[in-house]
Amino acid sequence: MTTSTRTPAGELSATAARHLLLHMTPNGSLGPEGEDLFVVRRGEGPYVEDADGRRYIDGLSGLYCCQLGYSYGPEFAEAADRQLRELCYSPLWTGSAHPTAIELAERLSRIAPVDIEHTFFSGGGAEAVETAWKIARRYHALNGQPGRTKAIARRGAYHGLTIGALSLTDDPGLTDPYGPSAIDTRFVSNTSRFGLAPGFADDTAFTAHLLAELEAEILAEGPETVAMLIAEPVQNRGGCITPPQGYWQGLRALADRYGFLLVADEVITAFGRVGEWFGGDLYGARPDMVTVAKGITAGYAPMGATLVSTRVTEVINQPGAVLNHGYTFAGHPLSAAIALRNLEIMERDRILDNVRGLQGDLAHRMAALTDLSIVGDVRGTGFFYACELVGDLDGGGFSDRARADLIVDLIPRRLREAGLLARVYNRSAPLVQIAPPLISDRALLDRIAEIVAGTLAEASAHI
Repeated sequence: MTTSTRTPAGELSATAARHLLLHMTPNGSLGPEGEDLFVVRRGEGPYVEDADGRRYIDGLSGLYCCQLGYSYGPEFAEAADRQLRELCYSPLWTGSAHPTAIELAERLSRIAPVDIEHTFFSGGGAEAVETAWKIARRYHALNGQPGRTKAIARRGAYHGLTIGALSLTDDPGLTDPYGPSAIDTRFVSNTSRFGLAPGFADDTAFTAHLLAELEAEILAEGPETVAMLIAEPVQNRGGCITPPQGYWQGLRALADRYGFLLVADEVITAFGRVGEWFGGDLYGARPDMVTVAKGITAGYAPMGATLVSTRVTEVINQPGAVLNHGYTFAGHPLSAAIALRNLEIMERDRILDNVRGLQGDLAHRMAALTDLSIVGDVRGTGFFYACELVGDLDGGGFSDRARADLIVDLIPRRLREAGLLARVYNRSAPLVQIAPPLISDRALLDRIAEIVAGTLAEASAHI
């Protein structure tokens, strides 16, 4: 990586401590000069460099965004330059549109799940989820069922931090500070099998159990009150939780039987993360709506979108109906141009083929981590994996001291010292998660697995 005239790392950190409010961070606990702040200055390929010039493997693709890593800047800059010279801004508002958003919507319809033909753009994932909820409410009201005011989500799920999306998120630490939920939401089991009875290792039995629980909840609430169910094809929160065979087909059948809409939250899983354009394609999902963000632009610009099926648009687009919903920067020409270039690059450079070709090797390397006493379970698919950690050989939890020593301190510190940025959760189930850029080669994936294995082996020795 080249060097240039730079603001010193210490000065950057001190300025941030005085003026910048970080997200999901106890800002008041940072040192007065920003001593605890990790500042990323630049990126190249699958690596990032901190303000002191140290290089790291970006094992989380930024925040599941940077599918292509960091070296496609010149191509995206060319697309941005061309767009900005032609049109810097135009809203998708009150009968107005612009060519780049139109082209992107058409392009998305060609790779979207079956029956998905329309796109409503937004600024990010939480806005896309809010949009799905409002479209669902509008759909039912226009169908003469305004009483469908409840949502169903899954335990441990995360769907965003705006007040509506937060209502669909099952995490008291995130929801309790903001009072009552804006959406009346019921939560059912997710698809994690870890810690369940051995009989649930069978897909047929586990799927039947999950769908029976869901149907019982629908009947208890009253099917006529349920507007939509939202679920990720692979649930991020809780650790890359994959579904059993037949699960998404069962969700579709229940949605059809009881009249609610099925929403696949693909903010993380879309655009190649699991080796397909959409994660639901891997599991035979047929949702009514799909929410996306992150990988749609490979992190080179902000954008979100809600992809909507013909079944839904035939109702909300009926003559005289108005969808009173929108965002100022939705479908921004710059972001749309970058999204189009991203899709072009992904096809040209066969990014999905790279994931498909290497995912078996990564799966094998990750599965081997279960030999370590601290690893209770390994879950995931594609370039998206998590290790659930346990505090003893019987799979028990961690003491408060062990959490502080291992999960909060040793594991994240050792991963970073070894040159890997990964995610270490310390909420509910402790987890180590990786989601490397989709351009990663076999040698890089092996190196990621080696660093995780070495770190967790050291942690195991402390149990």
